[in-house]
Amino acid sequence: MTDTTVWIVIAALGIGTYLSRFAFLGLIGDREMPAWVLRHLRYTGVAVLPGLVAPLVVWPDATGGEVDPLRLASAAVTLAVGAWRRDTIQAVIAGGLFFGIGNWLL
Repeated sequence: MTDTTVWIVIAALGIGTYLSRFAFLGLIGDREMPAWVLRHLRYTGVAVLPGLVAPLVVWPDATGGEVDPLRLASAAVTLAVGAWRRDTIQAVIAGGLFFGIGNWLL
């Protein structure tokens, strides 16, 4: 891939990101959104976060792509606390503490 191709891709992604955000913030930012839109936007984080985290849990670079039982257990603790407490921050902190303590003990 040439340098020009890379910069074209970067510029296109930047423009696409700007336009997708402008559609919500610039065009309809001061209007009342319908209830169905607000309901769908509420679940955006829940839909995106597992897609970002799952590859890091199942195939982590830190272990050379091998499955790590401690990472899987930490993800399970995070999921359990999130389902129990219904709070993302508490779930992430619980999973992080479990991982940190597990690394310290091993």
